[in-house]
Amino acid sequence: MSDEPLYSKLGFTDTEWGLLVGLPQSVLTAASAATPDSARKTRAENEAGRDEISDARVSPSPLVAAVAGALLSEVGDPELGEEAPVIEPGDPIGYAQDVLQRATEANALLAAKAEQADAETYKHWLIEIAESVVGAASTGGVLGIGAEQVTDSEREFRDELAKALAD
Repeated sequence: MSDEPLYSKLGFTDTEWGLLVGLPQSVLTAASAATPDSARKTRAENEAGRDEISDARVSPSPLVAAVAGALLSEVGDPELGEEAPVIEPGDPIGYAQDVLQRATEANALLAAKAEQADAETYKHWLIEIAESVVGAASTGGVLGIGAEQVTDSEREFRDELAKALAD
């Protein structure tokens, strides 16, 4: 039996693996921070994103399943009742730009090193995380009347993420 790390078996270096494992949580954070919300709504957004990440552990894609498992072992597993800290970036716009840059890097990395099906599944998963987060809580309105389910800034982040991950 080999002591070779899983990421190495999948063809990635430690640094590359760090990019792939960190990106889903960063997408969750950037999508949530795209529009300032109440603490309750931010928690709902984080929970929705973490559920998408947790569900991916049973993905048919070995890459996505491995990334989801590695990420949850770092930030806490919701199925075990572990809660990840809610990250609220001081500069949400700068943070989103950084996440989009890392998504572009991940896209190039996946094109070079991953099986096409794994690459496509991973990229689709990141967009699903963003979709879940931005759709988890409405913003504005009074007592829910007139609230936006997805704000312009949330939609813009999701769309920019999709562009960064496009081939």
